[in-house]
Amino acid sequence: MIRVVLERFPAGSPRGSWPAEEYAAQRLREGVAAEVVMDLASDAFLVVVRQREAHSGR
Repeated sequence: MIRVVLERFPAGSPRGSWPAEEYAAQRLREGVAAEVVMDLASDAFLVVVRQREAHSGR
């Protein structure tokens, strides 16, 4: 499985992860299986969706 980043939110914002959580909730209401993860390297909350990797069958 691979993850596709839909949006990034700075972790240092006064509201913390709330903007990312709100964005992910809106995507869920639209039928997109979004989730929030923390990217420690960039100090940001990421809203991601998981997608299956395409296999070439080789």
